[in-house]
Amino acid sequence: MNLAAESPSSSCSSGSTDDFAAFLENEIEAQIEEEEIEEEHIEEEDDDEIEIEIAEHSNKRRKVMDDESTDEESPLNTVDLANGQISNGGNVVCAHPIIIRNLCSHCGEFVEEAGSSVAFNYIHKDLRLGASEIEKLRKEDLKHLLKDKKLILVLDLDHTLINSSRMIDIIPDEQYLIKQVEEGKETDDPNQTLFQLGRYHMLTKLRPFVRTFLKEAKNMFEMYIYTMGERAYAMEIAKLLDPGDVYFPSKVICQSDCTTRNQKGLDVVLGADNLVIILDDTEHVWHKHKENLILMERYHYFASSVRQFSSGIKSLSEMKKDERESDGILATILSVLKRAHEMFFDPKIGIDLSSRDVRQILKLIRQDILEGCNIVFSRVFPSTVRAEEQPIWKLAEQLGATCLDDVDDSVTHVVAVVPNTQKAEWARDNNKFLVTPRWIEAANYLWQRQKEEDFAVPKKVDK
Repeated sequence: MNLAAESPSSSCSSGSTDDFAAFLENEIEAQIEEEEIEEEHIEEEDDDEIEIEIAEHSNKRRKVMDDESTDEESPLNTVDLANGQISNGGNVVCAHPIIIRNLCSHCGEFVEEAGSSVAFNYIHKDLRLGASEIEKLRKEDLKHLLKDKKLILVLDLDHTLINSSRMIDIIPDEQYLIKQVEEGKETDDPNQTLFQLGRYHMLTKLRPFVRTFLKEAKNMFEMYIYTMGERAYAMEIAKLLDPGDVYFPSKVICQSDCTTRNQKGLDVVLGADNLVIILDDTEHVWHKHKENLILMERYHYFASSVRQFSSGIKSLSEMKKDERESDGILATILSVLKRAHEMFFDPKIGIDLSSRDVRQILKLIRQDILEGCNIVFSRVFPSTVRAEEQPIWKLAEQLGATCLDDVDDSVTHVVAVVPNTQKAEWARDNNKFLVTPRWIEAANYLWQRQKEEDFAVPKKVDK
């Protein structure tokens, strides 16, 4: 069992963000106090005098750092992570590890260019952290994270934990929902799952089991919200999911925090890749982190949600039903998370904790799902393409199945879309499972082998 991280750099991580938040708060308070004192003094001076004072202040700070080091003590091109300094030819230059409102909290210098720093506005407005500071914080917090036996869980909102619909998109068959919302307000029901966001003219439905999911996941993970929605909307939903601010304090990441357009990235999450599990219904936004991803089956409660994805099915609200609490998607995925957490912290594994890799664990769990299944495909994709390059073939292999080009005695399943192919006939004649591709897709979403009879290819009708 190889659970080791793939590179030494992945041993850095973010544990509990409480220590970092406290540290950052002190840094910010000190910076704000310094700015306020400076602003009071500046109000009485001309613009030219202000520029002179800032320049002199920066020069004094740099001079102090220069005096504290010598050529003999400072090798060429070295980085002092503890003090946020770079030594270049014996001259100590501040690396600007923490930047608040374009001012370095270490040297006081005005930093106009972002450089290699990353914005962490979701933690504090106008905050940027340099690469050296991020690495230092991750290394420091890693000890606390692993000591508490916790990993990191990144959670999408829409179609993963909730489903929302604009009021103007509510169809006649869903009008009963508005009455339900009003009744919930009158009774002040703590178990209410349907809400009207008046500010946004929207209805929002929490996915069944979400409150229990968050409560139990908190014991195993530091949790982040990461959504492509706007910050105001994300914070509004966070209040519904976490009214006590115990799950996501200063950990709600939105679209404006992304460093790459239309992509989510772990560079703005204070945690190492090898400790992070992601739950999201959209795979392509995690282009660089697919191995961390558990792809969620979309939660389509409202009719507008179904129409958005052209699913061709009725929404749950139209059918006046919902996912089950006990064995719905969130309950199923919680079981996977518990297993991954248990495997990661298994004391029998002879690998240092900081070097273990949750991505390898997810692979091992996935490979168990269809282990022992030998699959042949029939007209699922064109015969002119390379079968092993098709997504459904790759998915079956990721789930532990063996895919074959043709039928033989070892085949256990024929996957087809129509009942009258030669391979489909062979499956019936030889008492093999004949299932649709949805059988593989369902196993992928539910992380367990599904009953073949629920996904059987319809029998051909005799003319």
